[in-house]
Amino acid sequence: MEEETLKKILDFLKRKENKSSFKWELLNDEPFTEGDLNIKGDLNLNRSEIRTLPKGLKVWGNLDLYHSEITSLPEGLKVGGSLDLYSTKIKSLPEGLKVGENLDLTNCKSLTSLPEGLKVGGDLDIVYTKLEKYTDEKLREMVKPGFIQGKINR
Repeated sequence: MEEETLKKILDFLKRKENKSSFKWELLNDEPFTEGDLNIKGDLNLNRSEIRTLPKGLKVWGNLDLYHSEITSLPEGLKVGGSLDLYSTKIKSLPEGLKVGENLDLTNCKSLTSLPEGLKVGGDLDIVYTKLEKYTDEKLREMVKPGFIQGKINR
């Protein structure tokens, strides 16, 4: 299907159902509205070629970036559900990152530390990362004044 035709279909659906075409806009370098940056459900970008996300993004559900090409996350990112970064090339997490449920960093081999102010409402998965060398106490100290409420799975 021609790109212009697909864009017209997505624009029509966006107007008709008042839904965001966030993924289309992100993949095609289109401008975002404030409403586009406030995702009321889940956002699934797994296995995508996306390397960055826009500043001010808030996802009320889960944000799935599993096996994507993401290398960084924007400042001010808030995820109401779980954040899945499994097997990404993420190098660092932004200070003050807020994740309502679980944060999966499994197999994120480029990540060497956790940011100050990180808030994780559930479990933190650090299997096959350089973070495994730290004790639970050291990891919890690293994020202060943030917190990790759940277990740290190694």
